[in-house]
Amino acid sequence: MQSINSIHTENSVIQGYLKSFEEAKPYKHIVIDNFLKPEIAEKLWQKFPDYELFNKKYDGMNEKKAEGSNFEDFDISFSELRNEVMSKEFCAYISAITGVENTFVTNDAMGSGLHQGKTGSFLDIHIDFSMHHLNNVYRRLNLLIFFNKDWQDNWAGHTELWNDDMTACVKKVRPDFNRAVIFQTTGKSYHGYGKISPPENITRKSFYTYFYTNTPGEQNETYNDTIFKARPEDGAFKKITTDVKEFGKNFIKKQFKMLGIKF
Repeated sequence: MQSINSIHTENSVIQGYLKSFEEAKPYKHIVIDNFLKPEIAEKLWQKFPDYELFNKKYDGMNEKKAEGSNFEDFDISFSELRNEVMSKEFCAYISAITGVENTFVTNDAMGSGLHQGKTGSFLDIHIDFSMHHLNNVYRRLNLLIFFNKDWQDNWAGHTELWNDDMTACVKKVRPDFNRAVIFQTTGKSYHGYGKISPPENITRKSFYTYFYTNTPGEQNETYNDTIFKARPEDGAFKKITTDVKEFGKNFIKKQFKMLGIKF
């Protein structure tokens, strides 16, 4: 592998990561610092594309951020990283440190891309879609690599891992430079980040990859789209509106999938 820091690829280290992943709470995950080789991480940070280049902008009740899978508009270094995370060798490594066998990455926006958020960006707590709705394969793991130098705690934006019934945030992971977070995706792997407040010239930057298998894992044997949840401290209006919106969205998409309609 050309991009991963070699300190993470020794067999004893891999076995330690696997143990940590399996024992983590509130659900299986691992945080790895200095994940990429320093020179590669530095180049990706320097070449991270402007917000305006991203092909999707979300500005709704439950999320405000930009997402980009239009790699042809980005520096070639991002295509090189995408090609690596899609490789058999990289997927085998992810399988080794998580115990999820035979993982692979799809060559589309539901496989890998970039996220970016300006001041005021947020992503409400949610579970992820369980299946690739076109390829009918099962989403099993998320990988996030952050590209934020000198991120301050008071800017918020930590990745939050919540318990099963969405009553408490069990762990917060600051989106530090060259830090990777890998976690399982199930019907109870609630995560997101709160509204950020960095200076106007600083954004929250990350590279994402979703890993799939041909067989289902825990709690994802059937299709569901992303399901947002309001936080416990949110008002009644947001809680009710979010629940109604998410129920309607998922009901419609499930019907489309049952009928074989692509959406």
